[in-house]
Amino acid sequence: MPKGSLDLLIGPSKGHRPERLSEAEQAVLINRIPRGPDPDRAEPSAWTLPDLCRFIEERFDKTMCPQSMSRVVRRLGLSRQKARPVHPQKNAKAVEAFQKRGCPMP
Repeated sequence: MPKGSLDLLIGPSKGHRPERLSEAEQAVLINRIPRGPDPDRAEPSAWTLPDLCRFIEERFDKTMCPQSMSRVVRRLGLSRQKARPVHPQKNAKAVEAFQKRGCPMP
């Protein structure tokens, strides 16, 4: 067998499909997800995959399905777990007082 004929048997590599989001768009996603949604901008209380798809569509004018977004989130090393929601107007002093004394009796 002549040298280089093994390369002909294997054939050219097919490669992979190009990424749906560019590196800059992925960086925006990596920075935005941990910060959470902004309630002042009428965003949801916690990110879900469909919410992230709408964010990408509004921000970059690209459509993605939730299953594709799940793969992107996983590939970027982000967790799909949801944190417990915290009300934006939470009063820390009231929480501390409640934990010390409990609920006041009527």
